[in-house]
Amino acid sequence: MLALVTGRERAYSHRYTERFLARLAHAGATERLTEVVAKWTWQLWQTASPSSHPSDAPAIFYIDGHRKAVYSDVLVPRGPVGKLGGKILGCRELVVLHDAEGHPLLATTHRGDYHLTIGLPKMLHCYEQAIDQALTLACVVVDREGMAAEFLAQLQQEGRQVITLLRCDQYEGEGSFVQVGEWQPWHYNRRGEMICEVASARFTLMRPDPADPEVAVEVALIRDWRKLLPVEGSGDATDASLWLADLNCEQTHFWEEGWEALPAPAAQTTPKLIPVITTGRGMEAIALAQTYFRRWNCQENAIRDWLIPLNLDINHGYAKEQVVNSELSKRQVVAQGRSQRLEQLAQASRARLSKLREQDEHLQAQIHTSEQRWMKLSLQVAAFEATGQTEVRDYFPLKARQLAAEWQVRQSKVKLEKNAARSQSILNKCKQYCQDLRQVLRQQEDLAAQAREMYELDHSK
Repeated sequence: MLALVTGRERAYSHRYTERFLARLAHAGATERLTEVVAKWTWQLWQTASPSSHPSDAPAIFYIDGHRKAVYSDVLVPRGPVGKLGGKILGCRELVVLHDAEGHPLLATTHRGDYHLTIGLPKMLHCYEQAIDQALTLACVVVDREGMAAEFLAQLQQEGRQVITLLRCDQYEGEGSFVQVGEWQPWHYNRRGEMICEVASARFTLMRPDPADPEVAVEVALIRDWRKLLPVEGSGDATDASLWLADLNCEQTHFWEEGWEALPAPAAQTTPKLIPVITTGRGMEAIALAQTYFRRWNCQENAIRDWLIPLNLDINHGYAKEQVVNSELSKRQVVAQGRSQRLEQLAQASRARLSKLREQDEHLQAQIHTSEQRWMKLSLQVAAFEATGQTEVRDYFPLKARQLAAEWQVRQSKVKLEKNAARSQSILNKCKQYCQDLRQVLRQQEDLAAQAREMYELDHSK
């Protein structure tokens, strides 16, 4: 671009461009160039292309912050880099301003720990001062990083309207909102099924100083039925104690041979709640939701859209073909292996229980036989003892056989007690295996129900 402006046939090198920009910065030309760029973009997009919004509605502008990682041997200000999963790294902060049509108006660079709640007001005042029009950027859309009560109150006092998202830690559910209106369908999938619905509501934000008035905002509550979250309260404790409650009596004998596990009942879920708020008044819930989520087209996807006319749309989600969902297949393989392993363990436990039951039956028969023999011998010994013939020759063999029968009964009963303890331990293991197996079968059904098509991008260059 610099070569094009100066009429140079060849592009300047990266090193030369860096040196040129550094000299401009040391000369104090950055602020002046920022003003010139702001005036130029305003004349280019706003004067030449009037806004499509009605004259009584304020123009909508989108502001966002982007952190770009900076790798250096020295310590530089750090912050969460979104492209790297929120990892804290040394970085630079870019504050970017777009209009409602996705046209870039201005971008400023700051240190990595620069927060959007500080950069947004400065960006607004800087741009309005450059174009010499106060309160032109009256309606601003920002992501949840700008969700602070004091920040919203200050912008509201300036006469601006802010549209943003509530953070998850600022509400607990639908019960946190008041004056919830009727739910209206918003989005449908290709099969004609409703996937999102919206309703109007109100919410109150507390400011850090209790003496300051609260910030009342209007809310567009969105239920996203594509993302179901488990309901709090339906936890594992209830499932562990009533894991067979949904089965009939014949299906609860998990310790018997031939028992087939059925998937556990689906956990109680609720659709994901997305609260879009505004400090303005009188905006319809559907219009409010549409205004906020247009920021993906106006900002998040702006760079991708700029590359389309240059035929550089490869790897940006356009040229693709359907392939096997590798993420789903890996999870299914793991779940299948887990279910087979649990089935084998449960079957082995049933086999051990069956052997122990056979041993118990054999021991019971031994005890019954030994007790009968002991009773007969006891009668004969009692007859000798009643007549005082304890010194005769026939008494001692009878007494020895009686004591041996009594000892055998005691030994068999001890073995029965040990087998009972082992059986209870194996039964508990079998119960846990069967319970886990039902949960794995439920996971398999959930994976099949939540399966999504996967597409591979065209990597040809």
